[in-house]
Amino acid sequence: MAGTRRARSEGSVRSRPGDARRRMIEGAVESLRIHGASATSVDRVLSSTGAPRGSVYHHFPGGRTELINDAVVAAGAVMSEFIERLTRDSDPVTALDQFAALWRRTLVDSDFRAGCPVFAVAVETNDDAPEFARAAADIFSRWQHALADMLVRDGIPEPRARRLATLTVTAFEGAIALCRAQHDLAPLDDITHELRDLIPTVRRQN
Repeated sequence: MAGTRRARSEGSVRSRPGDARRRMIEGAVESLRIHGASATSVDRVLSSTGAPRGSVYHHFPGGRTELINDAVVAAGAVMSEFIERLTRDSDPVTALDQFAALWRRTLVDSDFRAGCPVFAVAVETNDDAPEFARAAADIFSRWQHALADMLVRDGIPEPRARRLATLTVTAFEGAIALCRAQHDLAPLDDITHELRDLIPTVRRQN
């Protein structure tokens, strides 16, 4: 559930020229979004960013594992801050529509190639790097908490708000995967429509 490039443009700081570590993290995030975790290698990141090979183990002593984990954490932080700001400043339907619009732009601008870097590591086994799954779990939990808090403030009882938050995260992540596979925005539009209808229904019922 993360259009990190778009969210980054909403307020995070871009890398400074010569900042090899940040360039490598941003390159790893981009590779995760498009190619997934298993295809994200140090060589791929160096090739896409132009960072010097000698800087890899200087900035990432743990090599590829540390680079990918730091990239996931960084991408998750950017998207978490975006979601937290959105859920703090908007009502649930507006927040839902704005988040869907973010992903529509991300998918179209990338020709349906870019997905969520957090989801990319969550769906792979990565037995040799369990920290990937832990990082993804923490990030997803942060998103769910932000969504649930917004719904509670809007009058939805906390147990139902938590369930709706889980539904929202899983619906978006699944819809993004379907959109990429089908080269079609219909799955994203479908889940947005259903979630939009569900939120006021839940309020009336409670």
